Amino acid sequence: MFVDEVIVKLYAGAGGDGCTSFRREKCEPMGGPDGGNGGKGSSIIFVGDRNLKTLVDLRYHKIIKASKGINGKGSNKYGANSEDIKINVPLGTTVIDEDTNLVIADIIEDKQEAIIAKGGRGGRGNRAFATHSDPAPGFSEKGEPGEERVVKCELKMIADVGLIGLPSVGKSTILSMISGCHPKIAAYHFTTLSPNIGVVKLQDGRVFTMADLPGLIEGASEGVGLGHKFLRHASRTKILVHVLDMGAEEGRNPIEDYEIISKEVQKYDEKMHKKTELVIANKMDLPDAQENLKAFKKHYPNLTVYELKAALNEGFEPLLKDLADMLENLKTEDLYDENEMEDHVLYKFKEELPFSITKNDDLWIISGDKIEKLFKMTRIENEEAALRFARKLRGMGVDEELERLGAKRGDEVKIMDFIFEFKE
Repeated sequence: MFVDEVIVKLYAGAGGDGCTSFRREKCEPMGGPDGGNGGKGSSIIFVGDRNLKTLVDLRYHKIIKASKGINGKGSNKYGANSEDIKINVPLGTTVIDEDTNLVIADIIEDKQEAIIAKGGRGGRGNRAFATHSDPAPGFSEKGEPGEERVVKCELKMIADVGLIGLPSVGKSTILSMISGCHPKIAAYHFTTLSPNIGVVKLQDGRVFTMADLPGLIEGASEGVGLGHKFLRHASRTKILVHVLDMGAEEGRNPIEDYEIISKEVQKYDEKMHKKTELVIANKMDLPDAQENLKAFKKHYPNLTVYELKAALNEGFEPLLKDLADMLENLKTEDLYDENEMEDHVLYKFKEELPFSITKNDDLWIISGDKIEKLFKMTRIENEEAALRFARKLRGMGVDEELERLGAKRGDEVKIMDFIFEFKE
């Protein structure tokens, strides 16, 4: 089954909890704290695998949960890190965050690894908090929560050359004649229901890949037919080869056919529309082909057109040689702009404070990723840990902002599901 789009929910592992422990041995009355740190939670990593051609395996794993790190122990014993989960995906897989619509990773190389959901770090044991002023802290830290995110995986197949065109113009026949690929060929529309990739080998030793991209009809960019589903696979190709039925076997007009597909490609992606393009005039063995070709060249004098009789295996040599020559001089272009990539997004309107405060009746509500993560890692039932949490909030400017907004000492303040009293 060919599957090229899957939505998956990922839960990376939380870090292991730190330990609160004190060394108690005979003749060691001042042993001090010896609680070890927790281990790192497992991350979820996608790995490129050149042997895979579809995302069908991910289709049956809608939720993926990673393991928590091992908790720290006394006697300065650190918890073990949990083993990362590695998931193989086909080359050409783009991973997009469903909430931000930003690209997390674009996996295009064999064995390329990308951390999609990062495991949390281990919480620190009480030994890590020992200072000269507080040599025996009675608290430790919980493990950091792992990332939780919903991602969309899109497969955009990697090929040097993409064959596009209306149904039944001969794309599958062309691919079968010049490569080892054997797509289904029949005398009806939409015979090809998924992209096929073939490896083309020239006599001079040069090699390139070619993909037959099915399902393009008028309205393809808006989801009509199979076009919207498979247009994405043309986005990685360096050269688009537009195949036309120059014999007009079904009474179609090659000029109109070319305009239909060109407009659909432009509507779908302007960058794709600007790719290097060639035209194949196929079925030149049919009676009206020469007249139709003459009219086509007159209408489009600047297009490079190659005449083929694909069913008879004639006319391929100049086409393949020129494609190989062009590919040697074309650079691989990045599929995504920097402002589409999660790692390169520039936040021009950065918030002054890493949190927000709202009021609901008499309750002040504080929210923000940094504060919520700190809260989750705090053993709030421990008095020393709670005081440290309060100091951290004060250092982040929470107290000052509450006072600026009119909060009074004794007011109730809520962070996640916990309600505090605002006091000195």
